[in-house]
Amino acid sequence: MKRSSKQHLMLIAIAMLCIHTADAKTGVCYGTLGDNLLPPRQIINLCKRHNIGNIRIYNPNPAILKELQGTNISVIVGVPNDEIQGIATDPSLAKSWVQNNIHKYQYVNFRYISVGNEMNPSDNPNIAPYIPTAMQHISDALEAARLRRIKVSAVLSMSVIGVSYPPSAGAFRPEFRESFIDPIIKFLLKTHSVFLIDVYPYFAYASDPTNVPLDYALFTSKSVVVRDGAYKYQNLFHAMVDSVHAALEKAGGAKIKVVVTETGWPTAGGVGTTVSNAFTYNSNLFKSVTRGTPRRPRKPLDTYIFDLIDENQKTPELERHWGIFLPNNVPKYHLSFTA
Repeated sequence: MKRSSKQHLMLIAIAMLCIHTADAKTGVCYGTLGDNLLPPRQIINLCKRHNIGNIRIYNPNPAILKELQGTNISVIVGVPNDEIQGIATDPSLAKSWVQNNIHKYQYVNFRYISVGNEMNPSDNPNIAPYIPTAMQHISDALEAARLRRIKVSAVLSMSVIGVSYPPSAGAFRPEFRESFIDPIIKFLLKTHSVFLIDVYPYFAYASDPTNVPLDYALFTSKSVVVRDGAYKYQNLFHAMVDSVHAALEKAGGAKIKVVVTETGWPTAGGVGTTVSNAFTYNSNLFKSVTRGTPRRPRKPLDTYIFDLIDENQKTPELERHWGIFLPNNVPKYHLSFTA
């Protein structure tokens, strides 16, 4: 279709990709490990201006929650890792946590509460065993506060998947099943909640750029890269998510919806880290989530980009460069969220 000169000039001037995400909820992670970040009011206003309707925060930051009141921006809020054991062993702590951090903010649109972040029993042996019980206690506290609409889950890392290739072979690590994965799946089924997981094609590419094609990681492959029976994959993100779907099926959780709570591409500090690649990844990511995955076609995949703004106190250096925006709220590249 031929564009008018006015439309053409507007596209050049704005250099903005508008992404229509159908029923998929797309959002960003709002991390706060920076000493040069603007106040929460300015950052929440930034989200409003850019039509960012869904965010994830890693703890119940009072200043952020205050600014979210009345905005209709949905939020996933985390129970910090160091509070999990106490909540699991003392239900009264779960009740006070819900009262102080959830019930107190009646005009915040809470979507999920995540008990812990990037958990697995190998890396977190002193915390992970308490997660299923802590999830139940937080859920009970929400029920008592008449907030049952808010679902509880836990954000896991891809390291809980022992086999991921081909995607249909996806399976949880057997040593995690009995005391960790299976109780979580049972809880999610009982409460009709969702499976939260962080999915990073970037790290798969960066660890083996010779054998993981960049175009496969960036959604730009022109042809099928992986054939897995009836399923065909042109991008690594879909393959990784479908390995999670396959693992859930094998563990009795086929009905559980997967939500990707972190994904993204850094702009500096490592292999393939450019602004152009970050824009390509995130813009193509948003197009892809409307279609679902080969294993779950036509089922939009809720996805959160990491990170909203660069966090200069994270380590190593690579971790400081995932933001869509610089600390002064200036965009690195123009990515528009359209509901």
